[in-house]
Amino acid sequence: MKEIIDSHIHLDLYSPNEVDAILAGLDSAGCTDVISVSYHLESCLRNLLLAEKYCQVHPAFGFHPEQKLPSDSEIQDLFSWMEKHKEQMVAVGEVGLPYYLRSEKGDNFAIEGYIELLDQFILRAKNWNKPVILHAVYDDAPIACELMEKHGVEKAHFHWFKGDSKTVRRMIENGWFISITPDVIYEQEIQELVKQYPLEQMMVETDGPWRFKGQFSQKMTHPGMIHDTVAAIASIKNYRQEEVYQTFYKNTVDFYKLNLV
Repeated sequence: MKEIIDSHIHLDLYSPNEVDAILAGLDSAGCTDVISVSYHLESCLRNLLLAEKYCQVHPAFGFHPEQKLPSDSEIQDLFSWMEKHKEQMVAVGEVGLPYYLRSEKGDNFAIEGYIELLDQFILRAKNWNKPVILHAVYDDAPIACELMEKHGVEKAHFHWFKGDSKTVRRMIENGWFISITPDVIYEQEIQELVKQYPLEQMMVETDGPWRFKGQFSQKMTHPGMIHDTVAAIASIKNYRQEEVYQTFYKNTVDFYKLNLV
């Protein structure tokens, strides 16, 4: 079995028993490491504890945008905590813009505060020399692109990206990365993205504990599912699976500067 890295998982959102089962089964699944992204300050704390307990876990700290904006004091608490622990994180994330929340709330939804918060996260990532892990899809993606171009961000990872071809070309030209989820097996939209995007700017992820359909229905999301993702991508792009495995592994190690023993 070829080696994989899950480049985007919310490990702290699993139950303690599920976390233990996932990490105990990484070796047998051929997964050497996971990038565990954070949802808010409490999530950051949990991910840091997981990273201190398990060497395979590499934490990213941030604030997921698909929720109510934090207060000014909560934002400052998070920024202060991240500053204190910046050497222990591999990236700023997950951060971005609330496309799904905005779609749910309707036209009166105020996005300005989310844009300002994302701008602050991007600025800090730039100052800390850390990659940015982005949740920015469809109409929100160009806004995120504009902010990152403003700050000259070179290392950006758009996870589970969805958007138009113009934005995809913009991301490719900027050298930014995407990661592909197991739904590439049954979602035409993701299959089309894989056709467009260079393998050299691609990684793989689960976004667990998010559940998938098709052959994964009723199953707990596990990094081992990435092997099916790799097979699907190799078929779509007409590459040998061995080459896809090697490229994704190297991409993730280099992007996150993982010091693997």
